[in-house]
Amino acid sequence: MNKQNELTKKYIKDIKSADVWSVSKIIADFVKGFDELCDLGPTVTIFGSARTTKDSKYYNQAKKLASLLAGRGYNIMTGGGPGIMEAANKGAHKHDVESIGLNIDLPFEQKLNKYTSKELTFDYFFSRKVMLVKYSMAYVIFPGGFGTLDELFEALTLVQTRKVTGVKIFLIGSEFYQPLLQFIKEKLLDEGMIDQEDLEIICLTDDLVDVVDEIEVSLLNQVEVLENIGLKDTSYYKSLSSLRK
Repeated sequence: MNKQNELTKKYIKDIKSADVWSVSKIIADFVKGFDELCDLGPTVTIFGSARTTKDSKYYNQAKKLASLLAGRGYNIMTGGGPGIMEAANKGAHKHDVESIGLNIDLPFEQKLNKYTSKELTFDYFFSRKVMLVKYSMAYVIFPGGFGTLDELFEALTLVQTRKVTGVKIFLIGSEFYQPLLQFIKEKLLDEGMIDQEDLEIICLTDDLVDVVDEIEVSLLNQVEVLENIGLKDTSYYKSLSSLRK
């Protein structure tokens, strides 16, 4: 069956399905995610293209960064597919942490990689994105296409609007992302669409060790906040504090 026939079949199925059934599937996506991921502990989500090849420098960087973070005790979460996602899960897989893949049911391209220790498959992009960001203390975005950029701007919007706090956003790939940041500065910032502090949400770097160090600082800050508000008895505090050097 070719891609056109697959898409036709999918659209016919969606059009014929009742709205009530769609709501049930949406709820099932969220219940599944909340139930499986609520007790994760310190986690970093790594985003990036499914099309990145194994000989790409970005593939190798994602694998190395995930290994560095996993070696410090951080779980690694990805979209579960090939490319950058596979590289990150592969880097984490050999360590004693969770290597999580949140797959999406697509008629083409997406296929769960073999380096996950915990995997979930979602029907909807939006419910999957909630899970990718909800349980992580940092987001690392490697080069990617529309999906990756969608995830990047979703993350930026959540931090900008204070819907999530204490989260670091890192862009890996200065050569790749510099033109985008230039556009954001010269158009969005200069024309008053965003503020200077919004631009400062983004950390563009190629230094993987610096990313790990910054995440460590964020962890210590969060531990301190939890202590100050009297939440030392929570499981999340205990999981965070266990990673303090």
